[in-house]
Amino acid sequence: MLAKKGQSPIGQDYDDAVFVPYTTYLAKVQGGLQKFLPGAIIVGATSPEGTDRAEAQIANLLRDRHHIQGGGEDDFSIRNMAELASAQQEGTRTLTTLLASIAAVSLLVGGIGIMNIMLVSVTERTREIGLRMAVGAKSRNILAQFLVEALTLSVAGGIIGVVLGLGCARWLALQFDWPTLVRPGIVVIAVGFSGLVGIAFGLYPARRAAQLDPIEALRFE
Repeated sequence: MLAKKGQSPIGQDYDDAVFVPYTTYLAKVQGGLQKFLPGAIIVGATSPEGTDRAEAQIANLLRDRHHIQGGGEDDFSIRNMAELASAQQEGTRTLTTLLASIAAVSLLVGGIGIMNIMLVSVTERTREIGLRMAVGAKSRNILAQFLVEALTLSVAGGIIGVVLGLGCARWLALQFDWPTLVRPGIVVIAVGFSGLVGIAFGLYPARRAAQLDPIEALRFE
């Protein structure tokens, strides 16, 4: 019984494999092709610039060793790991762009939601704002009050999102045996950015509250 290894970075299941002696494979599985044992040879170029030249030289050598004529089809395949790495990086960039777009839309929707909540709060508390101004509160005090409320809402939403994200990541790790990495710095940046979104979208309702006329605010029904 071999130890459990899980999946490779590209999704290959290392545990879904069968190992047999190569002589058994030649006799029972491969049949009449006993002279050919499938396998892989890993070759490293001397420099990144020489990868294409090394690939061409290997192809020519294999065709010569396999006695393949000029127009014959190759009975082997060569994979350039640089091309695979480039394709993987391109896929990662595409996925990152997609996730960033989803996050931007989510922040925009969340920011609009905070602004609407604050506007409703300003409307419902108009008389309270007028009373505070009447007893000596300055416009900057009203502005700071509503900005703090918007900041509190956005930071609370950010913390809830982080907790839910960590919980989902933990659940997926347990279900599929995926490794997870949590960077505290990224978590702090995420919560801080949610706070900036709250301030940006809460500024308009806060300014609207700070610019109310105390007399008109006290008359508001």
